[in-house]
Amino acid sequence: MNDVIYQRIEKCAQFTTLVRIRQRFATLLSLIVLVLYITFILLIAFAPDWLGTPLWQGTSVTRGIPAGIGLIVISFLLTGVYVWRANGEFDRLTRELLQEVNG
Repeated sequence: MNDVIYQRIEKCAQFTTLVRIRQRFATLLSLIVLVLYITFILLIAFAPDWLGTPLWQGTSVTRGIPAGIGLIVISFLLTGVYVWRANGEFDRLTRELLQEVNG
């Protein structure tokens, strides 16, 4: 019984659309995070003096600390964006797909 349902789902145009949209969105978010992390690593490698510069005179807080924290915060925010869209649009498309296949 499940194999029949799986075959119907794979043949459905809505399934192809759902997979394409979800994959494109996940790839976009992954590329954003990857570029940010690579940029941060390149800054560590090629501009350590810039990252090691204190934010203001007399402090031990350098530019690298807020940059690293910002990178982590952006990663959490992008994860939240994905979850928000997955719980909204992607779940709606999945329900519509299952209704069509079972209907």
